Amino acid sequence: MKPTRIRTERLDLIPATLETLQSDREKLATLLDAAVPGSWPPPLLDDDTRDAFSLMIAEKGDPFFATWYWVRDDPAEGGRVLIGCAAIATPPTADDDGDTVLIGYSVLDEYQSQGYATEAVRHLIPAIFSVPGIKRITATIYPELGAAIRVLEKNGFFPAGEGFEEGTIAYILEKDD
Repeated sequence: MKPTRIRTERLDLIPATLETLQSDREKLATLLDAAVPGSWPPPLLDDDTRDAFSLMIAEKGDPFFATWYWVRDDPAEGGRVLIGCAAIATPPTADDDGDTVLIGYSVLDEYQSQGYATEAVRHLIPAIFSVPGIKRITATIYPELGAAIRVLEKNGFFPAGEGFEEGTIAYILEKDD
C-alpha cells in the first residue's frame, strides 16, 4: 500500500518513510515540519518496532504495510506537534483470502483522552478500505486498555473473540459493500 497524506480537523497524518523512521529527533522535526516532544516516541513505538517498520518498508514484503505520523496542526494550541502514530499490516494470522489488515496506534501520554486517536482512526478507515481487496480491519487490544477500546468502538469496530496475542481481545470492522 502506498500511504497518502491525510488531513483531519486537527491532524496532519503523514506517511512514514525510511528516512523519517531512521531519523533522530531533530531531523524528524525538520522532515515533519513539527515540534517533536521530549516524550517521543509514544508507548509501543520503541526502537525494535521502528527497526521492524524500516525493514518492512525496505523489503516491501507486506503489500499492505503502511504507517503514519500524527502531527497536531492547530495554531491555537501551539502549532505543529508530533503526537502519535498508526500502522497497518497483514496480520500474522492472515487467512488465505488476504482481505484483512491489522491496525495499531499509539499516542503520547500527554495527548491522550483528547479525541486525537478517534479522529485519526476515523480518517484512516476510508483510506484503508480504498485499497483494492481490503474488506476487514482488525485490531488486538489488551482488555485493560479501555481508552484504546473506546477508540475502536467509536469507529464502528466490534469485539470478535480472542486476539492472536495471548490475553488480547480482537476487534473487527467490516467494509460496507
